[in-house]
Amino acid sequence: MYEKMTAFIPLLENDEFGRWTELCGDGSDANPYEWPHVDYSRNVRVLEKEVYHFSDAHPEYGLNRYSDILHVYGLDRDEEALAGADVSALDGVTVLAMLYSVIRAERFCDGALLDYCRSGHVVRWLKRLKEIDDGE
Repeated sequence: MYEKMTAFIPLLENDEFGRWTELCGDGSDANPYEWPHVDYSRNVRVLEKEVYHFSDAHPEYGLNRYSDILHVYGLDRDEEALAGADVSALDGVTVLAMLYSVIRAERFCDGALLDYCRSGHVVRWLKRLKEIDDGE
């Protein structure tokens, strides 16, 4: 069920995930400011699209209500709670809600997804989805 996302495990294990850009431009009309942001690797961008696609294709999962899903497990989108969660005890919906939450957090906090990728949490969560697909 999660094969399209778990296919990214080996790709992300050897990925740089992205890099921060510097502030550039002088603010003029000809050279406007470009604020610092993360340029994500192709692998991270495609995984992000795949998570959104899965959510759209499976409305029964209710991933657009990821906060409610995480709240049930006491995770509440808290960075420490997500990072320290024992995913071996979580079902696929909850693991996907964690991924969805981090991807959504990027919209409001540049670099949120990068931090979770670099710390290994995203790959760890994808490995849990692979375990679920393989029948644990």
